[in-house]
Amino acid sequence: MDFPKDLKFTKDHEWVRISGNSAVVGITEFAQGELGELVFVDLPAKGKALKAHDTACVVESTKAASDVYSPIGGTVAEVNSELSNTPNLVNSDPYGKGWLMKLSPFNAADAEGLMSPEDYNKLLSK
Repeated sequence: MDFPKDLKFTKDHEWVRISGNSAVVGITEFAQGELGELVFVDLPAKGKALKAHDTACVVESTKAASDVYSPIGGTVAEVNSELSNTPNLVNSDPYGKGWLMKLSPFNAADAEGLMSPEDYNKLLSK
């Protein structure tokens, strides 16, 4: 698969895009495909402090509910409020309009242990 080159990935199929003093978090195309059409997203509260690998939110589909883990530590500065009415944005545009939350400030050092798009592709091919 071709992924945006500015993303870093976890083995649990979350992604993060660091841009300036903000880190945007979402789930991968693979993850949303495994879940099926999302019907509800339980987003974290603004101001919530997260450590890397903490459960950040829950996504629910017609098949199952799944925890989403924060790829890096940080404070939830913003959530994607569009997902309240249109949770399937995660299905249709997982790396764009389907983002889940923005962290600011965040721990940039946590991102060093994440996978590059190439490494994530290798994980998916196994």
